[in-house]
Amino acid sequence: MKIIFAGTPAFAAAALDALIQADHQIAAVLTQPDRPAGRGMKTATSAVKLLTQCHRLPVLQPQTLKTPEIQAQLSEFHADVMVVAAYGLILPQAVLSIPHLGCLNIHASLLPRWRGAAPIQRAILSGDRETGITIMQMDAGLDTGDMLLKKSLAIAADDTTLSLHDKLSSLGARSIVQVLELLPQGQLTAIKQDEKQACYAAKITKTEAEIDWRQSAAHIDRTVRAFNPSPGAYTQYRHLTLKIWQAAIATGKAGKTGEIVAVDRDGITVACGEGALRIVTIQKPGGKKLSISDFLTGNPLQPGELFTAVSDSMPAHD
Repeated sequence: MKIIFAGTPAFAAAALDALIQADHQIAAVLTQPDRPAGRGMKTATSAVKLLTQCHRLPVLQPQTLKTPEIQAQLSEFHADVMVVAAYGLILPQAVLSIPHLGCLNIHASLLPRWRGAAPIQRAILSGDRETGITIMQMDAGLDTGDMLLKKSLAIAADDTTLSLHDKLSSLGARSIVQVLELLPQGQLTAIKQDEKQACYAAKITKTEAEIDWRQSAAHIDRTVRAFNPSPGAYTQYRHLTLKIWQAAIATGKAGKTGEIVAVDRDGITVACGEGALRIVTIQKPGGKKLSISDFLTGNPLQPGELFTAVSDSMPAHD
C-alpha cells in the first residue's frame, strides 16, 4: 500500500518502522520542523526524521498544512492512505480528503476516553486500570472519528508514563499494520464513538507536577508515575526543589501532611493526607537521579522535617 506517514516523536517512529518492515511503500513522511530544545537549545531532530534518514525516505517539514502549496504537493504522491501518529499539526479537511482511503490516526487510549494531547498521563493520574490503542478514521474533530480497531492493555501498578508509552508504541505499531492488512479487504467495520463516554486529555502543565501532600498516598504515587519522565513530580525541602522519580505506597505510618516519619537506606517515608508514601529515587537541582541510599550520603534527612509546596516558600507580594 502507498502511504504518506505523518508523525514526530518516538511513539510515531515505532509505527513508521513497522510499516517499513511490512514492505509498505512510504511515498513521503511528514514531521515537525527541527527546533531548538533542551538546556543548550541545540537544534533537535525528531525521532521520525532520524528514521527517514536511515531509510532514505523523502521527508517534508512544513510549518502548516493549510497552504495550497503543501496540499498540492501531498496530492501528487497519489497515496492510498495517510497514517498519522503524534504528528503535532492539525490536518485540514483538504488534506484529510487527499488519500482515497482517508487518514488513519494511531491514538494512545481507548477512545472515546482520553481524546487529546496527553492520554497516557491522564490515564495514570486518574487511576485507570487499562488503556490501549485505537486506530481511528480521522475527521475534522479532535480524535472524534470512527474507530476501526481497538486493542486494550492493562496498566500495571508500577507503570510510569515512560514504561506505558513504550508498551503502547509497540502495540500501536502492530495495530496499524493489522489495520492496513484488513482495510483493503473490507474486513473492518467503522464504529462511531459514544459522545457520552468522551473525556479530554488536556496538555500537561509543569505546575500539575507539584506534589500536594494533603492528597492521599495513592494519588501522589500516581502523580509521581504520571510525570515520569517529564516534567517530573517535585516538592520543596528546606530551600531545595526536589524531583521525586520513584515511590511506593507505605503502610503503618502517621504524621502531619508532608512530614518525614521514617528514614532508612531503602527509602524516605512521608505522611500524606491519607496514608504514607515511601520515596525511593530522588534528584536535587542540577544533580543526578539518586537512590535514597546515595542521596542520604550527602543530604542527611531527619524524621520530623517537612516536605512542602514550592509556592509556600516563595515571598508574598502586595
